[in-house]
Amino acid sequence: MKLSRILSNQNGVSRKQANALVAAGTVTVDGCICRETAREVDRFSTVACNGRVIQHGDRAHYLMLNKPAGYLSATADKIHKTVMELIDPELRKDLHIAGRLDRASTGLLILTNDGTWSRRLTEPRVKLPKVYRVTTVEPVSTDAIERFAQGIWFEYEQLTTSPARLEPLSANESRVTIYEGRYHQIKRMFHATGNRVSSLHREQMGAITLDPTLKPGEFRPLTTREIILE
Repeated sequence: MKLSRILSNQNGVSRKQANALVAAGTVTVDGCICRETAREVDRFSTVACNGRVIQHGDRAHYLMLNKPAGYLSATADKIHKTVMELIDPELRKDLHIAGRLDRASTGLLILTNDGTWSRRLTEPRVKLPKVYRVTTVEPVSTDAIERFAQGIWFEYEQLTTSPARLEPLSANESRVTIYEGRYHQIKRMFHATGNRVSSLHREQMGAITLDPTLKPGEFRPLTTREIILE
């Protein structure tokens, strides 16, 4: 929301008066004087006018969870356990999942209440790498490596996936890097090459790597460096 609008909504003044207050240097955002009436201010920022707080910033939460198998990537479900049940109750309010994993899959899951930030993490156009360790029923073929690199045609969406990297670690285990997040993408890519995924574990999203000290079901806040997404 624009700063001038916050002032007029919360401070009982007209938009013209709000603009004048900003121009006069009487308004601070997170403790710093701001003279930009059109500045976009999110709900996590504290806004004050003449020393009086008119918006108390909400606390932003950015959490890394080592998702165990058997939990849905959902905020609530009437049948299955959800990953939200692994988070302390006082932290759950307004959290959403940035990049879901299916119930059988494990590994890195990010939960946050900052929608703008999570869109940067998951927006397909940004093409942040997402890295998975995958076990397949059949050994990985050389043909599969080449087809992943070229992109694989998905009939339902009528598109070819972005080039992906398939790096064999052993006969039936691989590390896969994709730059999208389509529905069951990795399982469908392997299926297109005549193979089947038996387990899938996410290791990394962008620069955020699953903390090796986190046991399945454990979580921790992201560090400042991780939140920057660089």
